[in-house]
Amino acid sequence: MLAPRRPRSPATRDLWRAVAVGAMALAGWMAGLAALVYSTWSADEQARAAALLAPRAALLVLGWLAGAALMGAGLRWLWQRHVLPPARLAEDAQALLAAPDAPPLPLPNAPALQALATAFNTLREQGAAHRADLQTQIDQASARVASERNRLAALLAQLAQGVVVCNLDGDVLLYNPRARLQLRALSHAPVLADGADVVGIGRSIYGVFDRAQVQHALARVQARPLGPGGAPATAQFVTATHGGRLLRVQLAPVLGSGPSGAPSAPAESALAAAPSAPACTGFMLMLDDVTRAFDAAAERDRWLAETTGHSGAAVAVLTRMLAELAPPDGGGAAWRAARAQCEVLRAHTAALARHAAEGLATRWPLEDMLAADLLEAARHHLTRAQPVRLAAEPAPEGLWLRVDSYLVLQALASLAVRLADALPLRFIGLRLTAADDGSAHAWLDLFWDGLPMSTQTVMTWELEPVGTGTGAQYAMLTLRDVLDRHRATLAFGRDRRRHEAFLRFVLPLASPAEAPAAGPPAPAPTGGRPEFYDFDLFQTRPHQGTLDEQPLAALAYTVFDTETTGLNPSAGDQIIQIGATRIVNGRLLRQESWEQLIDPGRPISADNSAIHGISNDMVRGQPRIAEVLPAFHAFAQGTVLVAHNAAFDMKFLQLQERATGLVFDQPVLDTLLLATVALPQQPSHRLDALVQRFGIDMQGARHTALADALATAQVLLHLIPLLRAKGIETLGQARAAARQSYLARLRY
Repeated sequence: MLAPRRPRSPATRDLWRAVAVGAMALAGWMAGLAALVYSTWSADEQARAAALLAPRAALLVLGWLAGAALMGAGLRWLWQRHVLPPARLAEDAQALLAAPDAPPLPLPNAPALQALATAFNTLREQGAAHRADLQTQIDQASARVASERNRLAALLAQLAQGVVVCNLDGDVLLYNPRARLQLRALSHAPVLADGADVVGIGRSIYGVFDRAQVQHALARVQARPLGPGGAPATAQFVTATHGGRLLRVQLAPVLGSGPSGAPSAPAESALAAAPSAPACTGFMLMLDDVTRAFDAAAERDRWLAETTGHSGAAVAVLTRMLAELAPPDGGGAAWRAARAQCEVLRAHTAALARHAAEGLATRWPLEDMLAADLLEAARHHLTRAQPVRLAAEPAPEGLWLRVDSYLVLQALASLAVRLADALPLRFIGLRLTAADDGSAHAWLDLFWDGLPMSTQTVMTWELEPVGTGTGAQYAMLTLRDVLDRHRATLAFGRDRRRHEAFLRFVLPLASPAEAPAAGPPAPAPTGGRPEFYDFDLFQTRPHQGTLDEQPLAALAYTVFDTETTGLNPSAGDQIIQIGATRIVNGRLLRQESWEQLIDPGRPISADNSAIHGISNDMVRGQPRIAEVLPAFHAFAQGTVLVAHNAAFDMKFLQLQERATGLVFDQPVLDTLLLATVALPQQPSHRLDALVQRFGIDMQGARHTALADALATAQVLLHLIPLLRAKGIETLGQARAAARQSYLARLRY
């Protein structure tokens, strides 16, 4: 495919404009001189002159054109020698200010400007020496801090528990690799981004957890900011992932030393603390995937219950056999010793069963849990526990319970199995609603299409052990124990309108947060910064107004690049690789970069393979674009998209909208267009030229998606101060300036 004709640059347009003005001035001067001479002639002379010149008018026009051409050549020489060099030198100097590590300024051909460029380069070298000295001093002064930071980073990296720190707006300031791994399970997108599409610096934690979950826990902590011994209070809640795993979250406030500020969102009005309370500047989430512990505890309880049950039964048999074998004279010493040992075994077995039951009842603490999460966990648990088809109705939003999820799920599974054994059922359903009698309770219904259970059967089930599987008869807790643990009741009956029978757990709702209590200020947490951090975001607040009104330096960007089978997306060329990285708070987050090869479903030509180095063998067996695009869409959500020659990359994405249903509707910035605005006199604005001009270190081969995305991100960071110097500070101003660029006419 032939590339679109490149429009003329502003410098070329200005030169042609100057030539045109000069040519018109020459024509006007010639016409004026001729008119002046013509006015001095007599009528006969004027008639003879007209007769002589009329046949030679073309020669006069050719003479004017020749003069205009000579004048244009002279203007071009003067332009290139005396106009362009100073303009380019000024742009190069501005680029040097934006990128101090860039290479020295090239020496212009004009001798007068060579001395100026040499002076600039001398100042650059002196500045580099001063910066090196200052950096040495900073490095020496920061050695201890860096050591503490590295120790904290290593500690967080080795923690088996995920840690995420956020400001009050929910923006992520810090996370460790374990948190990224755990939260990846909460993503709807494929795992291709390795969790980068879920958690990252500057991303909102509310894209992972329901805002109500976090705000509910934070309100409880704010209501009692200090716990025993002056330590910050904590709150816990349990959430269920899309795959049915249980995630326990412990929330602790990050306390400052000043008075609490007003919350920045109406939803956080409950978080305002008393003036004398320590300022809550953010919160820390400690994550623990308890699914494996849940299953292991269930298996351990089953084994322990089965073992104690068998042991008790064996002791009872031995005791009965000894009684039958008792001698008439009351037995000898051996018989009495055996009888005594049986009594000891019976007492020990009963004590073990009693202590195990007490431990089971309190092992999992009562925790706040959204009704929707409890219902989701119950749906997954019951699907594994019983063979009857399960139907679960959606839970109401914002309904909170305080439950021991372990015991509730065990009780539900036990009842479902008993129902399936006792009745011919087509399905078993789950429903969780707020009580309609005005009480602070919720109804957790296990319903079915059939006859209701009798009172005697339900009362019998309440006294039977809770458990499923082969060891159910040896379980240590009864359904009544589970109900007592929650101060709950069990109701049963039939809903005639729905033609359903049900067993109903009447569970108390979670208590609302109490009013804030005053307390002495607590010291702010201290410590170094691990790798995945940006504590500067503690100072941010939600953007007011539209994104177009926000400063370029304050926005979050997803910088991406694509490699394709060819240059014509409309003719069927496809994406074969996507690479992306993020910029948050003016920092390039290399650790949150990712790239993915894609099977295009069509061959890659040898010419294109020679450019990007991706062969047909490399993409064979890779996921298709329909699998990769949801991950990239999630990765880029809530950010401004950036690419070099973005029109080309965006065309490929837009052509996938109908097939995938994914629309990239966020603002887009093009570093190619922005470079023509910031550096209009440069001979080239290709990515290679900008990388060389700014002295960017390419950490990867050119024409690989991730390497080009990283280079583009660094170019953007260098362009932002240059645009600011031209009065372009906000996103809206940058987009408007880009639309006026002469390259904005390119179409694909």
